[in-house]
Amino acid sequence: MEGKTFAKRLINWYTERKRDLPWRKTKDPYPVWLSEIILQQTRVEQGLPYWERFVDAFPTVHDLANAKEEKVLRLWQGLGYYSRARNLHTTAKHISKELNGIFPTTYNEILKLKGIGPYTAAAIASICFDEPAPVVDGNVFRFASRYFGIKEDISKAASRKVFENTLKAEISEEQPGTFNQAMMEFGATTCSPSPSCNECLFQPECYAWDKGIQKSLPIKTGKTKVRDRHFNYVVFKQNERFYLNERDTKDVWGGLFDFFLIEGVLGEEEVLQKLSVDLNFEEPFLEEVTEPVLHILSHQKIHARFYLICLDEHDAKRAAEKTTLKPYSIEEMLNLPKPKLIVNYLQRIGIK
Repeated sequence: MEGKTFAKRLINWYTERKRDLPWRKTKDPYPVWLSEIILQQTRVEQGLPYWERFVDAFPTVHDLANAKEEKVLRLWQGLGYYSRARNLHTTAKHISKELNGIFPTTYNEILKLKGIGPYTAAAIASICFDEPAPVVDGNVFRFASRYFGIKEDISKAASRKVFENTLKAEISEEQPGTFNQAMMEFGATTCSPSPSCNECLFQPECYAWDKGIQKSLPIKTGKTKVRDRHFNYVVFKQNERFYLNERDTKDVWGGLFDFFLIEGVLGEEEVLQKLSVDLNFEEPFLEEVTEPVLHILSHQKIHARFYLICLDEHDAKRAAEKTTLKPYSIEEMLNLPKPKLIVNYLQRIGIK
């Protein structure tokens, strides 16, 4: 295709087929920014309810900036990659206080904001401010590599520039935001990992279709190393209060709340023995032990078991003295931001 024919056909397809999503009905950078951060590593179907909750709870960037981090994390609960939520909050404070609530209007300025990389900066700059900065995400990598025959390894940082340069020559100057959203939409739907080539309007000109290598593109050689971890959660309960602590921000789920954790491949007797030694418990009353649960994250596999232990006043005092645990009522506990693994356990024992 010559000139901007590719862009025109793509935009026409998008105009007719695009999914009806609320952040596509505005050029206000605040809700667009929220959607882009929420949808990183997240499917639209999963992210939409979170976006709606955030917009409802924090209608403006000032509302988000003035919120307590605990509330922000609580609303984010279940999305994972919690650093996104903390960066979102930090950037909201910066925009609200340092920039008087005015979002930067250029790609280069947007890129300076905490938690925003080249993809998100290009999306906001093009959608909200009509800057022809092409976006490159997973969906775009896939669609562009197949259509244009780009064989650079997308696991290498330098490859992004090759894709960006190719798309700079194709992006619509008049409708850059629509073009970018169309690229992402086409990659997410028609040109998916299992592409619908027979329904594709670009099939006749597609490099991958012509060569029969749709499943081979994009090229990605780098593999994510997955770490196995074994979590023995000791759920201390006294009357109707549960004991939790805030996780270290340097580890997975940083800043969220969970139960007393003993990490390692341990049996039931070893866990109870460790409690006796480390906390000086005499005979902890073990009410229940769950079967192992597998919780999969992008870089880690968590093998978890939960030990429900009822404390008497003596052991409760020792737990408070020797750990960072604090007692919470059920209502207070439900309002704390917690990993999905902890939420699932609470729901299993009837606490929702």
